[in-house]
Amino acid sequence: MTDNLKRLADESVAIWLDDLSRARITSGNLADLVHRRHVTGVTTNPSIFQTAIAHGDQYDNELAELAALNLDVTAEEAIRLVTTADVRDAADILRPVFDTTGGRDGHVSIEVDPRLAHNARATIAEARQLAHLVARPNVLIKIPATKAGLPAITEVIASGISVNVTLIFSISRYREVLNAYCAGIEKARAAGLNVSGIHSVASFFVSRMDTEVDMRLKALGTPAARQARGKAAVANTRLAYQAYREFVAGERWTQLEKAGANRQRPLWASTSVKDPAYKDTMYVDELVAPGIVNTMREDTLQAVADHGHITGDTISGTYEQARADLDTLGRLGISYEDVVQLLEDEGVEKFTRSWNDLLDSTTAALIRLTTAGTRQAGGHRD
Repeated sequence: MTDNLKRLADESVAIWLDDLSRARITSGNLADLVHRRHVTGVTTNPSIFQTAIAHGDQYDNELAELAALNLDVTAEEAIRLVTTADVRDAADILRPVFDTTGGRDGHVSIEVDPRLAHNARATIAEARQLAHLVARPNVLIKIPATKAGLPAITEVIASGISVNVTLIFSISRYREVLNAYCAGIEKARAAGLNVSGIHSVASFFVSRMDTEVDMRLKALGTPAARQARGKAAVANTRLAYQAYREFVAGERWTQLEKAGANRQRPLWASTSVKDPAYKDTMYVDELVAPGIVNTMREDTLQAVADHGHITGDTISGTYEQARADLDTLGRLGISYEDVVQLLEDEGVEKFTRSWNDLLDSTTAALIRLTTAGTRQAGGHRD
């Protein structure tokens, strides 16, 4: 039987798991995915942690200990303690990958508070704090690619902290992200830092493009609109890769790479297919190129293993068709700029909503466990 995941890895595509929980760490599941499924990294976001903490009791021990301290720990503090502990433990599991690949892979990501997405100064401060709390060389701090996020990316990189830039939807914003990373490397060099120890990925979101565009195409209801369905996300991502190739071939980056800087690798995020009419491995099969990262939930990982169609590089040389596919949308009256801005706004809103839900779930758990602890102690606490 063909090992499709190994075939993907052989094509120089890094496979990262888009999920993390205490149960994955303690059960050995994460280590097993690393050893048997070619997983070489992990990404997290507020939605992932909200699901992990809100459902089940896997964090009760940690939260009960905090409650027992009777130190009036806030929900924000509790979240930071348990999530950074998870990321730190996951980073330790991935550390051999980090070491053997010279830091290219083996990373675990943790996101800044999404409520700070439009506050550059606060984002910088939180990113530095998270890096300090996790204290592992293979952690990536996730910063959203909002307008305020761009200068934050530069400053955090300039501090020598590795970054996962998230919530990128448009080609123009992606180019700005590449420049922000480059500026950070330049500042780090000027400060005398060893830039070879700084790593970064740029998370370009895939499936949400089709979800939004297909909805607008369905509303049009014309034969031309029906013909255009299911093409926007792949086209957009292929053109992002073209922008990456152009950037790394440029003189500015070439000089930095000669000085030991690492490329900011493109990362395909949100690669789970939302429309059952499409093949469930479409955003993996059709977006293969050397040097990229593809993040997958475990169900997508399994689908690729079972029936993925990995045939080599499926991006390079397709740029003309990708541009034509996006141009078609414009002729049909669908504004590319309107779509990508809406997706960015919705992405920030979704993560903020998940963060607020996470706060509510953690607050409820702390109250529940504090009450339980009081009862077990006979109604008295010191």
